[in-house]
Amino acid sequence: MQSPRSGSDVLVGLDFPDDAGVYRLDAERALVQSVDFFTPVVDDPADFGAVAATNALSDLYAMGAKPLTALNLVAFPEELLPLWVLEDILRGSAEVLDRAGVVLLGGHSIDDAEPKFGLAVTGLVHPDRIIRTGGARPGDSLVLTKPIGVGVITTAAKRGIASPQSLEAALLAMKELNDVAARAMESVGVNAATDVTGFGLLGHAAEMADASDCTLEIDASRVPILEGAEALASRDVFPGGSRSNLDYLVGRSAVEFAGEIPDHRRLLLADAVTSGGLLISVSGDRENGLLDALVRGGSRGYVIGRAGFRCDHRAVRVLAGR
Repeated sequence: MQSPRSGSDVLVGLDFPDDAGVYRLDAERALVQSVDFFTPVVDDPADFGAVAATNALSDLYAMGAKPLTALNLVAFPEELLPLWVLEDILRGSAEVLDRAGVVLLGGHSIDDAEPKFGLAVTGLVHPDRIIRTGGARPGDSLVLTKPIGVGVITTAAKRGIASPQSLEAALLAMKELNDVAARAMESVGVNAATDVTGFGLLGHAAEMADASDCTLEIDASRVPILEGAEALASRDVFPGGSRSNLDYLVGRSAVEFAGEIPDHRRLLLADAVTSGGLLISVSGDRENGLLDALVRGGSRGYVIGRAGFRCDHRAVRVLAGR
């Protein structure tokens, strides 16, 4: 009897961690599925719902898929919070799904002491055009589509020390769909991509490097940072997940810091992100085409480094830059 883990129609399964699972339907279509949910990262319920929906869809966009349907996953303390809070969460999510052209088919809810929300999402991709985490090649340009620093700013907001400008910048970033990036990747052709979320930029870069058997060199001075995040980071404002990310990477010697890079910047590069951008590996001759396609779609790309040959066990090398 054939194992469902490794059937011939399972194109992306449990053998290697990728952004979503992929199952071939026929020669022209493959089903792409993912699920994600978490506790609130912002105070406003509608914003929370919007961020959760945007975050869930990013897994499909990173694979080059077109999202089609979604199911809500709800945990809600019925006796502790008024029902309008849940209604606002669902409304915020529905607005993002409408913007993405995704149909909500239903969902499931449970009573829980702490609110949690997310979605199971499904889309389609051509079997020959799946974009994997692995596939980066030496000489490729590394393009990031959103600034980092979300974890720092949302942690500061919980402590009441985030400026309104910083919080607004973080919200706009978290609610920005990665659909433009997905279309740009399809039109230009890229070698690898992943969405930057809880493991931080360095963590997801290390995954890409390991899957591609190459080393990614990141110029710390070229990584875009959200307004106010650098100042907060210098005050040691970080979520616990960011420290865990960096400790893990350093502990397994997966990252090397070359040059004078302050401790707070190192942590910022490992900052735990919610609904981040895509990290894309694209051949040098297609770099400008990708950047132009992102701008035409109303987004932006930042060239933050290059992929190189694997010369030791380190997955990521961080350069101080200018």
